[in-house]
Amino acid sequence: MTTAQASSPGAHQGRPEHLGRVIFITAAAAMGGFLFGYDSAVINGAVGAIADKYDIGSGALGQVIAIGLLGAAIGAAIAGRIADRIGRIRVMQIAAVLFFISAIGSALPFALWDLAMWRVFGGIGIGMASVIGPAYIAEVAPKEYRGRLGSFQQAGIVIGIAISQLVNWGLLNWAGGDDRGKLMGLEAWQVMLGIMVIPAAVYGLFSFVIPESPRYLISVGKSDEAKKILTEVEGKDADLDARVAEIEHAMRSEHKSTFKDLLGGSFLFLPIVWIGIGLSVFQQFVGINVAFYYSSTLWQSVGIDPSDSFFYSFTTSIVNIIGTVIAMYLVDRVGRKPLALVGSAGMAVALAVTAWAFSYDLVDGKLPNTQGVIALVAAHTFVLFFALSWGVVVWVFLGEMFPNKIRAAALGVAAAAQWIANWAITASFPSLSDWSLTGSYIIYAAFAALSIPFVLKFVKETKGKALEEMG
Repeated sequence: MTTAQASSPGAHQGRPEHLGRVIFITAAAAMGGFLFGYDSAVINGAVGAIADKYDIGSGALGQVIAIGLLGAAIGAAIAGRIADRIGRIRVMQIAAVLFFISAIGSALPFALWDLAMWRVFGGIGIGMASVIGPAYIAEVAPKEYRGRLGSFQQAGIVIGIAISQLVNWGLLNWAGGDDRGKLMGLEAWQVMLGIMVIPAAVYGLFSFVIPESPRYLISVGKSDEAKKILTEVEGKDADLDARVAEIEHAMRSEHKSTFKDLLGGSFLFLPIVWIGIGLSVFQQFVGINVAFYYSSTLWQSVGIDPSDSFFYSFTTSIVNIIGTVIAMYLVDRVGRKPLALVGSAGMAVALAVTAWAFSYDLVDGKLPNTQGVIALVAAHTFVLFFALSWGVVVWVFLGEMFPNKIRAAALGVAAAAQWIANWAITASFPSLSDWSLTGSYIIYAAFAALSIPFVLKFVKETKGKALEEMG
């Protein structure tokens, strides 16, 4: 099929020749999502070793594990403005450098304080990647493929989580099942954190071979350069002058929303902003990141040996991928709201069953066999229901539910709420589990159950509605 045919009215019937290049560019940008997932979950393999090496209690351990999330909030807050000043590609390169430095520093810490500092560096990189990846992909993707190409970022995240758990499991087995065993002159957990230099370097190299966003180039007066990029991503027969004029008009007519635009109503923010914050908080308060940050130590605490616990962390991440694929398939078919409600109900039941299994006394340091099996199945079921619903649906809602004039600012507030809620759950879990593992899961189950009336009463379906209809 020729490019001329691709740009004709019947082009949708075949695949344009330039689409392969677009897919490569999108996949390269989505490496930021891969690093986001990898860095978020790799710490799971090091939790027990860090507690042992530095002889710290649950409270301090929770802060060290969670502190990267505060860095992520900073990175997410500054990425957009930096990208508007120096370009999208430069922000990717900064994120790659931060990831790289964080990996080396985390692998070779002098003490607990600098391990925490390197975690913050990596967190800033995560936050920047979480913002710049989707923005860049939306700006380079042809509009007829934007939805599918935009999903590359989420796919990168869940694959990054899975690969990090597989690598951790392999390294633990190489070290003889001891997370403080010697590997390459270091302890196994240090290698787990340090190996992130590889994907960080790949991300950095990719950033030198993909083009700058046409939208950014036009914003800084480089229209001729933007036309070359538009030819790359939209085909040789695209009407370049018309596309540049369209982008320029869109940029001129955009309303730059500010925090002040969100104020109103009886409770500081407009009601729709509170609904966005509520979605973000519920997404985190069901305890999903406990499954990715602490699952190895969680399973070891109920008598599963380290190697098996790392393997179950990997299988959990595979279930996460499967659920995400299901959500991507269903979200435009059955709608956002039904998917959220099904997910809430499934999570509530799975978390309650997990809490019940953990309520049994350990026998010889282990859960009774039946309860152990039920806990594993229920924990995997929880991740599946989260991934096929709230893991994807919340981001779709947040991208669609706000009126145009406040969308950017409202999305920023809701995303910040999500990072803060993530930090609260991650920092509190070690102390909560010391108090009562069963009690912790009852709390998460309660939030999953409470999300059902919240969605029914406050959240409106956005499927099939134009963004301009949101009021």
